[in-house]
Amino acid sequence: MIARLGLILSRTIGRCIPDPLILALGLTILTAALAFLLGYDELDRQETAIVLIDTWWSTGLWKFLQFGMQMALILVTGYALADSPVIRRCLGRIAQMPRTPGQAAALVGLVAVLTGLINWGLGLIVGALLARDVGRSMEARGRPSHFPLLCAAGYMGLLVWHGGLSGSAALKSSTLSEASDLLGDGLMERLASLGFPDGVPLSATTFSNMNLLVSGGLIIIIPLVLWVLAPARSDCRSLTECDAHPMAEEPTGAITANESWGPVGIIFSITVAAALIAGFLIFLADESRGIMRLGPNQFNAVMLGIGLILHGSPIAYARSIERAARGCAGILIQFPLYAGILIMLKDSGLMADIAQFAADISTETTLPFFTFLSAGVVNFLVPSGGGQWGVQGPIAIQSAIESGVSIPKMLMAVSYGDELTNMLQPFWALPLLAITGVKARDIVGYTAMVMIVAGIWMAIWLLLW
Repeated sequence: MIARLGLILSRTIGRCIPDPLILALGLTILTAALAFLLGYDELDRQETAIVLIDTWWSTGLWKFLQFGMQMALILVTGYALADSPVIRRCLGRIAQMPRTPGQAAALVGLVAVLTGLINWGLGLIVGALLARDVGRSMEARGRPSHFPLLCAAGYMGLLVWHGGLSGSAALKSSTLSEASDLLGDGLMERLASLGFPDGVPLSATTFSNMNLLVSGGLIIIIPLVLWVLAPARSDCRSLTECDAHPMAEEPTGAITANESWGPVGIIFSITVAAALIAGFLIFLADESRGIMRLGPNQFNAVMLGIGLILHGSPIAYARSIERAARGCAGILIQFPLYAGILIMLKDSGLMADIAQFAADISTETTLPFFTFLSAGVVNFLVPSGGGQWGVQGPIAIQSAIESGVSIPKMLMAVSYGDELTNMLQPFWALPLLAITGVKARDIVGYTAMVMIVAGIWMAIWLLLW
């Protein structure tokens, strides 16, 4: 029955979900209209229109240029790493393990969740590649599998990432410098009076008992839900039947000696790779940074270094990067659009109004829950955990202080809301869609089903803890 419901939702909701670019364009127009009608209270209509367009055009569109490049590198370096002979063999062995559609979906989901808790970029790429490889393996062995569900399972790392080691809200609040930059002197003084003079430590957020329970529970819940969502054999659609066109991973031609520079090219490659990995180890050994402070730059550097080593030949690595680059198209064009949406929401006051409304209608018990819901709404409009925390974080902290609610709990409420609606917002699925060759409409029904179950699990503990 549940599998049938998932199939129905996948087919019905899928018809309503536009291409991610169309969604980004539509959200831009919607946000602009709301900002014009409801925001900028101190300006008249003509001034509002001028300020809105000028801010969006001059600064908003370009706010995420650095971050967009980081995300593009996460895609291409992650793909190239997984495209190396050693990793391909490992993924190939894992892909041979499942025998039924349910086992296949659960396995892909489990691997995506575990790697997503380590780093969201790693979980996204590994999940996508494993979904592709499991789909190919099942089809080659004559076993049934539902490729849209496998691809949805590969996206599950984005449902848990903000409770993991790369969670933006927890990392940006864990040190004095980061917390001060975000909250300002006034809120920092109040935090100090409540026992957090140097920011909110990760022991109170990422490694808190509540988050270990919530995120640990999702490690079990998500694969189980994916298992029961697997349709009957007659309803399964293999990779070929989905008309999907995954990224090719085979080299397009032999590498000549002139291209590779022989041993000299290998020496160049290993030397640069060793320097990249050495820098990563120095970063980890630094007491002021360490593994809890890993960000996109550090992640990309080590992925680049390991990829160069595993491919051996720098030309082989370059060809793998070329194959991965086609998956960057959506990121390159949509990041400016979502940056523009963020600046409109922020400067017009709408984002603050959403968060403040959740605080105003809440009691001490329900405040984390309504903050969780408002974070989900904001994330759908602006799918950026760090950007969202930069605007909603101070409001959440202020509300927690005034209401007597646990500050770490409020921080995690924002984190859970942010990660939850990734299952409806296809922006972060762009690399997965490029790697697997499916469309957003093929997976969103299944991701929505898992989102509902995961959301109930999160909400229960936000209300009861």
